Parts: sequence; structure tokens; C-alpha cells
Amino acid sequence: MTVEQNVLQQHSQKHQQTLLNQLREVTGTTDIQLLQQALQVSNGDLAEAVAFLTEKNAKVPQQDETTYYQTSQVASDRYISVGSQADTNVIDLTGDDKDDLQRAIALSLEESNRAFRETGITDEEQAISRVLEASIAENKASLKRTHTEVWSDSPNPHDRKRIDNCPVGLKNVGNTCWFSAVIQSLFNLLEFQRLVLHYSPPARVHDLPRNQKEHRNLPFMQELRNLFSLMVGSKRKYVDPSRAVEILKDAFKSSESQQQDVSEFTHKLLDWLEDAFQMKAEEDREGEKPKNPMVELFYGRFLAVGVLEGKKFENTEMFGQYPLQVNGFKDLHECLEAAMIEGEIESLHSAENSARSGQEHWFTELPPVLTFELSRFEFNQALGRPEKIHNKLEFPSMLYMDRYMDRNREITRIKREEIRRLKEHLTLLQQRLERYLSYGSGPKRFPLADVLQYAMEFASSKPVCTSPVEDIDASAPPGGTTGQQLPPPSTAEQDSSPPLESSGPAPGPTTASNVAQQQRVPIHKPFTQSRLPPDLPMHPAPRHITEEELRVLEGCLHRWRSEVENDTRDLQGSITRIHRTIELMYADKSMMQVPYRLHAVLVHEGQANAGHYWAYIYDPHQRCWMKYNDISVTKSSWEELVRDSFGGYRNASAYCLMYINDKKPFLIEEEFDKETGQILSGMDKLPPDLKHFVKEDNELFDKEIEEWDALQARKAQQEKLALATAAAAASAASSTSTSSSSPQPMSIESSPPDNAVPQQDPEYMEQPSPTNDSKHLQEDTERAISRAAAEQEERSPEALLNAAIKLEYARLLRFAQEDTSPETDYRLQHIIVYFIQNQAPKKILERTLLTQFADRNLAFDERCKSIMNVARAKLDLIKPEEVNMDEYEMWHQAYRNFRETTSFMVTGLELFQKTNYMEALMYLIYSYQYNKELLSKGLYRGHDEELLGHYRRQCLLKLNEQAAAMFESGEEPEVTTGLGIMNELVVPCIPLLLIHDAERDLLAVEDMRNRWCSYLGQEMESNLQEKLTDFLPKLLDCSTEIKSFHDPPKLPTYSTLELCERFSHIIAALCRVPTKGR
Repeated sequence: MTVEQNVLQQHSQKHQQTLLNQLREVTGTTDIQLLQQALQVSNGDLAEAVAFLTEKNAKVPQQDETTYYQTSQVASDRYISVGSQADTNVIDLTGDDKDDLQRAIALSLEESNRAFRETGITDEEQAISRVLEASIAENKASLKRTHTEVWSDSPNPHDRKRIDNCPVGLKNVGNTCWFSAVIQSLFNLLEFQRLVLHYSPPARVHDLPRNQKEHRNLPFMQELRNLFSLMVGSKRKYVDPSRAVEILKDAFKSSESQQQDVSEFTHKLLDWLEDAFQMKAEEDREGEKPKNPMVELFYGRFLAVGVLEGKKFENTEMFGQYPLQVNGFKDLHECLEAAMIEGEIESLHSAENSARSGQEHWFTELPPVLTFELSRFEFNQALGRPEKIHNKLEFPSMLYMDRYMDRNREITRIKREEIRRLKEHLTLLQQRLERYLSYGSGPKRFPLADVLQYAMEFASSKPVCTSPVEDIDASAPPGGTTGQQLPPPSTAEQDSSPPLESSGPAPGPTTASNVAQQQRVPIHKPFTQSRLPPDLPMHPAPRHITEEELRVLEGCLHRWRSEVENDTRDLQGSITRIHRTIELMYADKSMMQVPYRLHAVLVHEGQANAGHYWAYIYDPHQRCWMKYNDISVTKSSWEELVRDSFGGYRNASAYCLMYINDKKPFLIEEEFDKETGQILSGMDKLPPDLKHFVKEDNELFDKEIEEWDALQARKAQQEKLALATAAAAASAASSTSTSSSSPQPMSIESSPPDNAVPQQDPEYMEQPSPTNDSKHLQEDTERAISRAAAEQEERSPEALLNAAIKLEYARLLRFAQEDTSPETDYRLQHIIVYFIQNQAPKKILERTLLTQFADRNLAFDERCKSIMNVARAKLDLIKPEEVNMDEYEMWHQAYRNFRETTSFMVTGLELFQKTNYMEALMYLIYSYQYNKELLSKGLYRGHDEELLGHYRRQCLLKLNEQAAAMFESGEEPEVTTGLGIMNELVVPCIPLLLIHDAERDLLAVEDMRNRWCSYLGQEMESNLQEKLTDFLPKLLDCSTEIKSFHDPPKLPTYSTLELCERFSHIIAALCRVPTKGR
């Protein structure tokens, strides 16, 4: 047999074991002979094998359930990744050539070798292809529908520009978050990054490739190099991985709406890379065995030692991703301990050969990159579908693997035996402690120490010689207890019963009894206790007890209670010491020589058949965790990682853990220039062909930015010209109106300076004709002039103007400094209040006040007209260098933005109060976004962010509730409308809640997702199931990229008075809502 045939046969043997492992986990069948029979009957077809086993177990699902299983089987795949270069040495001590397992392997070998020679594709790939084809068959209706919604790029390239050397994100091009999470985790392994970037294809690939693998793997390798080079040197904030993804999708034959499974994709990716590097290694070898860097980086070996039907065996196997079960375990070490031992293995350590079967795994060689695949999906036989396991599973940031190494086999077995003995002792102690803490024979149990204390309190109460019902007046009101002829109530019942009213004197407690009751600390309901007559005993008491009896009883109860408390403390102390001993069992230095540091955590949020992936990756240079969520790359923390990854808290949990050998720093070390010794960064890390590729892409992006800036400059120039034209027209119209209505036309100025032409007084400052706004402002101005005239001795127009401006400024300053109620906002009443609170320059304030007094709509008495003329003359005399007109316009534009934001907010809140949530949403969304922009420039430039955030969040929750109710109705029009609300309104807004990681927003998103995910396990019609399956990826696979919305909704024009009144009314109405409702 040739070396190539030997390798192929070994690969096929491992694949056979992989199929057995898959069948065992997915179907829950542990009978090895039955599993082998299923594989023989199905001829290696995994789907047919599952069908055979489910029929065998009398669990025959319906046809659609079987198809559903086939769709999700890949996502439930749990296998040991066996490298094609596995060097295995199976020692078969059974001596039975006709063993069923050997025959199954022989059949699989024959078929696998023939298929591989013909196509170059392994059985495993064919099995995956068959499962995905079944998925396509089931989802053929969804293929006719629209493709999954993809987040669109911002039209402004500056929003997509990379900031400094921040990590580059990956665009989600349609349910490809799985791709982003895996690729980012591998890219941040700098050794892997270097291998990919410096890969050069074999020289012979220029000839015709030999098989389909070369047709597929080599183009993918080149696209991966291009993608990595962009992630290194691109000027973009994120890059598009579409070309690499398309090759993957073609290979998997998957529809765009089908989300891939991270572990299955990682396994296949490493297989492809292994094949690509193997071709290169075989070309470069010179008479020696080629080394494959992918195998050396990601693959290790373990020794399987076991007993099969009483006969011992040993064999070495290669592994890549190591699968671990989650269900039933609390931490990673428990998962590993369980994975290393299968079946009953007592016979392994005894001289006798029993009929028991089992095996142990011992690592002989660990890879530099150790990947654990956490099995969080299990197949529900009853429902015929996979379900996600949300149990909490803890894992450490530093993992010591010494206890699992073959060289430590004996010492580990001793420690495991000691731990087993300690746990047995611990179980006994916990059972004993439970008897103390849950004492009693009835359904209710209480701590024994408390029971003895209650008995002591009862015995020490003042004896009562009469029946508890004899001294109660028969004429007690109906609300009393006279009609309740029941046995004496317990203490708790008496405390919660209605107050008793006595018609005559009841035997009152003695002073000694009062002292005894004060010494106790009973729990009473305050309202009930306060209504008890003072002479009625608080608790039941013994009828007859002598002093001697009481003394003896109290002594016994005190002694017993002390004994119980001491026993409880001793048990708790022993339990704590055993826990500590178990925790420190592997803490000695000899068992801490193989450290692995956590490098990346791949997180899945959602359910078994739909969800979203992202990754937490440790940055050793910044010494912090980074969160890679599609295009968003942000700093994170260990606390956030724990919250999202351990599980048990939300629908999010870790799906894959990537550890790296802490004693091999080359994995994450930067590359150094051999000549200068400097660290290579950016473009310097790239080979020449990739430098050219990235340079071309950066030039295209620079050109896009230049074109955008030129376009914006043209638009700004056009807007400026339009404003100048409108200002000139308004000025001409105003002059004509003034000259026709006044017998003495103003002639202070002949023509305004050039710099004043394009400046049009804002609408809230001056209007060509009287309006509500100008009348309101005009009245304030006239009052200031009247007060100035009354207080000022000098009556010249200039002196009156100066005095009036000072009075008006003092009034507005008081408003700006006044502490007002929420419904009163003086900024809406006058622009100067807004300017004062936001510390506008003095020159801006002066010019704005002059503009107010230069209003042509002032009353036409001689005094006002003369003051207006002086004000206008002063405006004309202001030189360009004295007041920066660009800055002046900027401040006035900021105030216009503030009023516009207020209008959006008021309209949105009014619609929300009227329960018109669909219309309210866009107003609240835009008001929140605009308000956030305002607040970024100053605390007093906008409104309360929490208030807007709350009602934006509540509006989305209300719409989600409405849409879910429509879906639950099952009526076609209602379902369509409900999903339309979600797709058009709710889903596009979810990134707005996720982008800032606010806790309440995250919880709201979680509530919305949970509501829809809860339908997955419910029975529903096929058309509803189809719609739900199509919709859920959109809801769960939400990137933090903001999707561009439609234009802002139209706003009516509000006068200052109207806006202030509406603002006051709606805020006052919201303040009347209870805090819980806000």
C-alpha cells in the first residue's frame, strides 16, 4: 500500500469514528452495535442513519420534522476534527477480524478511497453537502422570497473612514456574522496572520489543477490573503468579505438565508487551509516528510486507552477542535473531565478483565492553538428539532492542562480518586446538613434551630387559662373572628388575621410576660399589630405550666439549640474545607506547567436555528478585551465577556473557546524587520503583491472621499447663493412695505455693507410681516423701551437703546439662571436664554439683541422708530472683523436645530400619548438622534437624554408587542401587517439601541428577541413557521451599523408661543405619569 493510500485510509477511519460520535450525540443512542448497524444500513449517509435509529426507537417524526432535523444537523455536528496527515497507530487486541466495527470501517474505507480518487472530495464533505441539499429542499419556498436584508453603507465616506490604527471590522453581507467572528479570531493570531499573508501558491497550479479541491481551495486562499491584507492596511473602518464568502457559500451549496454553524465552518476552513499548505509543503520538500504549518498550529494528539467487551486497547488519534458537552456541568474543567472518560472504566485499573466497556483520553501532544467546541445544542426527539442549552458554564482566562496529559496519567488518576472520595464524603455531609436546615415530616420544612427557638418562645409565654374564643364578645362585627370556630391558629395565622374586638376586659399579660415578649423579635404585620387591643396576648401560650416544668423545658431547649447550632457550624465548616481541598487539588506547581491563555471567545445569541455571532478577542498589547461585532470593533472588559459568554443570564453564551499556549509567545508577537530591528506594522507587514492590492483600494477610497467633499462643497455654495438671493428679495420687499406705510422713510443707511447681504435675520428674531413670533418678540422689546424711557433721564434715542438693551438682557439673564420646573424651558421663549446657558461669545449676544431692537415691525410711534433706526445703524457699522459672521450664523443655526429637535420631540411624545406608536416612532427616533448630536456639544444644548431614550425604547416595545399579537392571531392579513411593522420599523431601529451598550436598551432588545424566539418551540401552521424562519435571522442578526432611514417626517411650523405651550402641556402630562410607568 502506498503512503498516500495509507494516509487516506487513516483519514477515513477517523471519519467513521466521527460519524459514530455524531449519531451517538444527536440521537441519544449509546448502543455501539446499533450505531454501527445504522451506518451499515445507510451506507454512510448520516441523515438515513438518523432516520433508521429514530424508527428503531419508535420515535418516528413527521416528514417535515425529519427535514427540519436535516437542516439543523450541521449546526448540531459535534466531532473530533481529524487531520489528513494523522499518524495513527491502532493497537487491536481483540483478535476478532470479523468484528462489526472493523467490517463497518472496511466498507467505509473502500467507498471513501474510491470517492476520493474520483473526485478529490471526502465522505465528510459529501455528507455535509447532502445535509445542506436537504436544507435547500426544505427552504425552497424561502428562496423565492427576497434575500436577507443587508445593512447599507453610509453615503458619507468619512463615516466609513478608519480612525488611526483601530482594528478593521468586517461587513455583514447577509447572515455572515459567523464568518466575521471566526476570521477575526484567527486574524488576531499573528502567527496565523503571517502564514496566510506570506502564502504563495505552488508553481504547478499554473497548470490545470488535478481535482476539485485545488479548483476551490487555492482561489479561496488568495481571497483570504486579500481580505487579511485589507484588514492590515486599509483606510476603511470595515471591509467587504463578499468574495471569500461567495466561495464558501458555493462550496457549502447553502442559500443566503441559511446561517452557518461556527464550529462546522471553522473545521472546514482549517481543512481547506491545511490542504492548501500541504500542496505547498509537498512542492518544497527535499526528500524529507513535509511539515504542514496548519497541522502544527491547530492539531494535537491524544491517546485513547480503553476496554471493549473486556479486551483492552490503545490507539492514538489526531484532533483539531475538541468537542465538549455543556449540559450538566458548571465549569470547563468538569466538561473536560467528563470528555476524557467515556463509559465504565473501573476495569482499566484492575487486574481483572470484566465485560465492561469504556475508555480514557490522555493528551500526548497539545497544539499551540487549543480550540474547544462547546456543544450548546441538543436534538429534541419528541419535537424532532434541535434546541439550545442556555445553562451557565464558567471558564477561566488561564487554563492549566497538566491534569489531562498522558505523562501525568498516574498522578492524575490518584488525584481523581481522591476527589471522588472527597465528593462522596461531601455528599454525605451535605445530606446531614440538609436534615438540620430542612427539619420536619410535613410538606413544610424549617431549620431545626429555629424550630427549637419557636418552642422556647411558646413555652416562655404567659399561661392563659381560658379558651382563645371564650373572651370574645359574641356581638363582634362581621369582620371579626367570632364566626371562625376553628382550632387555635398558628402564630403566622394569628398575625395575618383581622383585628379582634373585645367587649369586656380580657386577662392582661403580667409585667414578666411583657418583658419576655420584648426580648423576642417576632415578625408582625404592622397594620394588623397596631389594631390589636393592648390587653390581648400577642402569641398563643400554654394553658398550664409550672415553674419547675418551664425551668426544665427551657434548659433542655437551650441545650438542644446550642448543640444543633454547633453541629450545623461543624458541618458547614467541613463542607467548606472539602470544597477548598478539591479546588486546590491541582494547584501545586507540578500541575501548572502547561498554561493556556484565553485568546478568543465566540458568542452565539439566539436559538438553535437562528441567531447572531460575535467574538471577544484579547489584545495583549493594549492588555484589554476587544469586541468584534461585524463592522463594529470596540473596547470591552472581562466583566462584559462573562456576562455574554457564561450563559444562564440571557440567550447569549459562548459557543467556541480558543486558548493559546502561554509559553509560545510567537503566536501573538509582532514581526520585526531583520535589518533595522523595528516592529513591522501596517503596510510594512505585507508582501509586495498585497501592498499593491491594498494601495489600489486605498486610492479608490481616497478618491471617493474627494468626490464626496467636492459634492458637499458645491451643495454648500448653492445653498449660500440661494440664501443670499432670498435675503435680497426679502430685504427689497421689506423696504417697499416700509416706505409705503411710513410718511417719513428711514434714510440712515444708503446700502448695507457687503458682509451683511447674505445674513437674513432668523425667523424667530424678525419677520417681514407681523406674526405670532414677531408680535411676541415685539411686545418684549416695547416693554424694555418703555421701562428704559421711564428710568432714563437722558432721552436721546441712542441712550434709550442702550438702556433698553441692558434691561432686556438683565431680564433674560434672570430667566437663564432661574431654576424652573421640567415643563418650563425659557430657552424656547428666547434665543438669548439659549445663548447665555451655552456661553455664547459676548459679540454674538450683542448683535442678536441689536437685531431684536432693529425689527421693522415695532410700533410706529416716534420713540420706537428712532430707536429702531439707531439699532439698524449700529448693525451696519459693525465691521466684519468685530463679529465673525460665520460663527454668528453657526450659533443661530444651532438654535434652529434645538427648536427643530424640540418640535420632533413634542410631536413624538404627543403621538405616543395617543397610543399612535407607528407615527410616533420616527419622531422619537429623529429627536433622540438630533438631541444626542446637540448634547455632544454642550450640556444645555438639548433636552433630557434619558427621557427621550425611555420613550424611544417604550415605543419600540409597544410596536413589538402589537406585531407579536398580530402574528399570534394566525390571520394572514394580521400576520403580514405584524411582520411588516417589525421589518420596516422595529428591526432597522435595533442597532440604535445596541450601538451605545446602554443596559436598559440592551434589555429591551433582549425582551423583543425573546418574545419572537419563544415561538420556536410552539406548534404552528407551516406557513407561519416559514415566515418566522425567514424573519428571525433579521431580528437576531442585527449589526450595530445604522441603516439609513427614510427622510425625517414633516414638521408643521410652530410659533414660539405654540411650541412653548405644547412643550409645557406634554411634559406636564408625562410628569403626572407614575414613575413605574415612565
